[in-house]
Amino acid sequence: MNDEIVNRVANSKLINIDLTDFIPKGQRKIIYLSDWLYEGIILKELDFRNKIEEHNWQQYQNSFVVIQPAKDAIVPSWAYLLLTSQLTGIAQKIVVGEFQELEDLLLIESLEKIDYSIYKEKQIIIKGCSNVVISNNAYSFLIQKLKPLVKSLMFGEACSNVPLYKQKK
Repeated sequence: MNDEIVNRVANSKLINIDLTDFIPKGQRKIIYLSDWLYEGIILKELDFRNKIEEHNWQQYQNSFVVIQPAKDAIVPSWAYLLLTSQLTGIAQKIVVGEFQELEDLLLIESLEKIDYSIYKEKQIIIKGCSNVVISNNAYSFLIQKLKPLVKSLMFGEACSNVPLYKQKK
């Protein structure tokens, strides 16, 4: 009787892709536009421009920056553009919106750089569980790149996965 425990998952030909491996490293910073507005909701152009002049922009050096809109304020587009103009050449990436939009953009840009030919005719499982929020857009982008190439595509963990695609013979 053979008592050896065999890890069939480790011995399988499955290739695991963990999207968290493709998240760019670097400091993330948020500029809350409401902090730049009078009482958090009113843009006074002169005050706004003075704050821009006095602000220490070097603190964003090589960072990924989100300019988060004020929730209850109507802000003209030029305000976001003015902040972006100040950050350009200092920050690595600037996004106007929510923090998750920045993360989504960074991950998709990283995924665009992959040579997907290495996955040709392979059996792929895309890791589903993570302590990092991965957007459905990023998963969708990856599937669009992989499906034309792979033999099979699954989502989840090797012991419990959801089949997404299997090449017809």
